[in-house]
Amino acid sequence: MPAHPLSELPYTICVSATIDVEVEQTILEGLNAYNDAITGYQDRQVLSVVVRDRDSQRVLGGAMGRTSLGLLFLDLFYLPAALRGLGLGSQILAQFEEEGRRRGCASAVLYTISFQAPEFYERRGWRRFGDIACSPEGTSRVFMSKTL
Repeated sequence: MPAHPLSELPYTICVSATIDVEVEQTILEGLNAYNDAITGYQDRQVLSVVVRDRDSQRVLGGAMGRTSLGLLFLDLFYLPAALRGLGLGSQILAQFEEEGRRRGCASAVLYTISFQAPEFYERRGWRRFGDIACSPEGTSRVFMSKTL
């Protein structure tokens, strides 16, 4: 059966600089349902470890990610400059990893940027497994993993 030209199909493809709730929900739910059907189980959970101001309880920084299919993903990690060098980053990362272990994860993955903090992760047992050049010139995305 020959493929139909896209113009003959009752669909449109749209490009956007935003992601609205319907888009995110449809894609996430569809992919999750597919993964669940293939693997036979659901273990995905979001994860955050945050630092708050003791008095105001305002979030100052921390780490966000998820666990899925026995893998811990560190998606975002930020501390303002005033909180760096105090050991908070190490504590946040250790608690993030420990929660991953508690959830049954055997490995963890992240990517950072060469000007961010790959050495921070390396000092804590993370290993580079890839670098991909990006802008500006001389910069790269650094992909890392760790056995938990």
